[in-house]
Amino acid sequence: MKDGKRMFGTYFRVGFYGTKFGDLDEQEFVYKEPAITKLAEISHRLEGFYGERFGEDVVEVIKDSNPVDKCKLDANKAYIQITYVEPYFDTYEMKDRITYFDKNYNLRRFMYCTPFTLDGRAHGELHEQFKRKTILTTSHAFPYIKTRINVIHKEEIILTPIEVAIEDMQKKTQELAFATHQDPADPKMLQMVLQGSVGTTVNQGPLEVAQVFLSEIPNDPKLFRHHNKLRLCFKDFTKRCEDALRKNKSLIGPDQKEYQRELERNYHRLKEALQPLINRKIPQLYKAVLPASCHRDSFSRMSLRKMDI
Repeated sequence: MKDGKRMFGTYFRVGFYGTKFGDLDEQEFVYKEPAITKLAEISHRLEGFYGERFGEDVVEVIKDSNPVDKCKLDANKAYIQITYVEPYFDTYEMKDRITYFDKNYNLRRFMYCTPFTLDGRAHGELHEQFKRKTILTTSHAFPYIKTRINVIHKEEIILTPIEVAIEDMQKKTQELAFATHQDPADPKMLQMVLQGSVGTTVNQGPLEVAQVFLSEIPNDPKLFRHHNKLRLCFKDFTKRCEDALRKNKSLIGPDQKEYQRELERNYHRLKEALQPLINRKIPQLYKAVLPASCHRDSFSRMSLRKMDI
């Protein structure tokens, strides 16, 4: 509360599965809890509440956020699935939701993400890692007179491995930009984000992403745009790293000069390794530009000739 922000709340999606729930069977709700509520707390509370009603050995909490297959559930049990969700806004909405209050008021859409691979595992190698984004819409908007509102619409978006990589790099870049321009400056936060971006222990993170997805031009033309977008993400990422290093240099004291030099060395090594990968453009993306311009030029010349006649 020291920064003057109100504590609006934390949100969880709760799904009920099993005939013991009656009308609640297969119903989903978004619960609003106090801002500092953890997933374990609401899980323990709901498990205890329904355990008293149906019996402790009957109620079971589903630990993951994967789609529930009712055929695999025990008909004699009551299942509760609880997932942390965040308010979701379309890009156009963010123009009107500027303040902290704006982003925590009149909320009807929430999102949670589920990582998966095609062979059924939750996590895999970078080139195997998919992500499912589930967007929920509630019947009313929070804040509301009730602390739980039923879900009336669900939408799923599947991200391919390269789209997951794009989103991850965009997030890292946004964290760098925020830490760099934070006012007042927070040196500890800035150094933590910098260390996570260019530090020797995690240097393989961004570099491995680039090596996996940018080493070769994809064979599938449908991936050209994604390949190019990721390439531009890395250009932005390296620029933000440079800005963050410059900012950090202006904040540190004499005792951290060597640490700053180490960060700069790591950054230059990373940039050098990324350079050939992010400078490789896909020729096919630029082919259409020339014929189109030529066509326009020839059309203009034809028009001029007609005007001369």
